[in-house]
Amino acid sequence: MQLPRNAQIWLPGYLRSLRRAKFDDSQPVRVFVAIADHFEPLRGDAGLVKGLERVEPWRKLWPEIAQRHCDAMGRPAQYTFFYPEEEYRPALLEPLAEMVHAGFGDVEIHLHHDGEGEQNFIDRISSFKEALFNRHGLLRMDDSGRVIFGFIHGNWALDNSRPDGRWCGLNNEITLLRELGCYADFTMPSAPSPTQARQVNAIYWAVDDPAKPKSYDSGPPVSPDPNSGHQGGLLMIPGPLALNWKERSRGIAPRLEVGELAAHNPVTPERVRLWLDYAPRVGNNILVKLFAHGAWEANANALLAGDLDRTLLILESATAQRGWQLHFSTASELADVALSREARPRFMPLRAGCDR
Repeated sequence: MQLPRNAQIWLPGYLRSLRRAKFDDSQPVRVFVAIADHFEPLRGDAGLVKGLERVEPWRKLWPEIAQRHCDAMGRPAQYTFFYPEEEYRPALLEPLAEMVHAGFGDVEIHLHHDGEGEQNFIDRISSFKEALFNRHGLLRMDDSGRVIFGFIHGNWALDNSRPDGRWCGLNNEITLLRELGCYADFTMPSAPSPTQARQVNAIYWAVDDPAKPKSYDSGPPVSPDPNSGHQGGLLMIPGPLALNWKERSRGIAPRLEVGELAAHNPVTPERVRLWLDYAPRVGNNILVKLFAHGAWEANANALLAGDLDRTLLILESATAQRGWQLHFSTASELADVALSREARPRFMPLRAGCDR
């Protein structure tokens, strides 16, 4: 049997994830779905005009799609744009902020870097989060008044995890992110990349060893007990990772399922089944983190022209068939659920509820 590349990293953890405790039959099963988009409108050295052309379809069409789908609470679908610091242009953020304030999603931080050093990393994250908060009304504050953010690392290279050392350079990145106000990392899964964590299909705490790379490889799992927080750890919220034996690639090899929404791999009922079966659980809550690169034209055209509608419809049908409650979430709300806090939207929609 031929397995996907670098299976020796994640396969033992995947096999362990098959042994799950049963749900508590006295409590409802709730499915929380968040879409985390690595949203890069200036990819390929595009200029501002091209960037605006890539953002505009999302501003126009995503609210229409979102309002066609309502969850168990009557709330429209949600979408979280992880926007890259190096592509910051106020004109590109304003349409995203408009959707956030209308109640259709959120914006968090994405970053590409390559060995520029610790102070550069601190300065870039600090200035960007302040701009998002003060200029665009994005992100949020914790109880101490500090601006906090969710994070996705560019090129999957969180905590200097690539074997060649490219696209990061900071062995203490987990510590720096916590000190800068990162409430959770959403980079994983990255398979078949060698940056993939050994711990899969679980929400856990990454405890940094500042002298070594890839400290997120494993860590203590999050518990349904709200008092089980791990001091010094960064909350890791990965998406589902599974082997798809029914939709195989190259004849006999199973397709690797990582929760990506992309033109080259349309969503099917089998893929959604794998998400529901393998996504991380905390108690009776299933936390499904999907991801996309939605600013790229090929993906945007597919997602906005029908793939997102189809994905949400299949999720609605699959959860209803199982008698489970479906909840649409932003990334920050997914973290609240993981930590046994009530997930509350930061912005009430300007238009209450859904269109149907």
